[in-house]
Amino acid sequence: MAPDPTLSQRLLDGDKRALARGISLVEDDHPDGWALVSEVFPQTGKAAVVGFTGPPGVGKSTLLGALTRAERARDRTVGVLSIDPSSPFTHGALLGDRIRLTEHFLDPGVFIRSMANRGALGGLSEAALQAALLMDAAGRDVVFVETVGVGQAEVDVIDHADTIVLVLMPGSGDSIQALKAGVMEIPDIIVVNKADHPLTDTMVREIRGVLSLGPAVGVGGGKGSWRVPIIKAQAAFGIGVDELVEQLEKHRDHIASEGTLIVRRRRNLMNEVVAIATARMRRTLEASIREDPDVQQMLDEVCERRLDPATAATRILARGAERAAERRPA
Repeated sequence: MAPDPTLSQRLLDGDKRALARGISLVEDDHPDGWALVSEVFPQTGKAAVVGFTGPPGVGKSTLLGALTRAERARDRTVGVLSIDPSSPFTHGALLGDRIRLTEHFLDPGVFIRSMANRGALGGLSEAALQAALLMDAAGRDVVFVETVGVGQAEVDVIDHADTIVLVLMPGSGDSIQALKAGVMEIPDIIVVNKADHPLTDTMVREIRGVLSLGPAVGVGGGKGSWRVPIIKAQAAFGIGVDELVEQLEKHRDHIASEGTLIVRRRRNLMNEVVAIATARMRRTLEASIREDPDVQQMLDEVCERRLDPATAATRILARGAERAAERRPA
């Protein structure tokens, strides 16, 4: 298919079909997608990007639906990027567009997109930040990024958002696991959803105890004097949503006034550059290994326990460096 020369302008004008097409191109690793991101990138940086993480089943999608309703009541345009588990057959998103966000599908001020995580262990797909950038370029005032909900390892959302919201629920073993180091180090705001549960106050006390043991400066770009608020919510009934909107605004004002918003975005973009380079280098390496009979013989030795994996990896890297040196002009 020939490239569409009007795609970037239509996207910048807020055309939802152009935005959907652009995200599909990026997700498919199509050259036209990366060219589109390059073209519209100077127009990004205006949207507030909020990441939502937490164990499965705590109500992240329901909370997002209520939060989107609140933002639209304030006449703000919203982009929602939901990262779903991948199909093992098609590598596409299993859940598709979120069922709990159906009330917003026909709202021209809301754009909802599901993306497959494609096996990404940290809960986000490789193209997630690119999709968020395209939503930003399309004029969305706020972009919500919802991760797949994989548990304690789900921390790479910090590389995609200005503000991180951790959603938990009382009476859940998964929530107790989330209190451990890793996930608990990243949030700027914590929401305890389904707060009508009798163990809610107990969980809030546990969370405060864990937070009191943490460093004064978190991995989220430097929390500084920001005290992580804990919000009790019942997203299905809209309870606690207005308080969450207020805390999101307060946190953005806080990091903007302290100068850490720029620091966070610089870190996010640097990490994205490294992630894209790493992914492309891996694909190149895997392709070269498949085509190299000497490497295949080396891997056979590993399988036969005559060579250990670390030594094999060192030799493969050395071969790659030698071949790169040979191709380099004198």
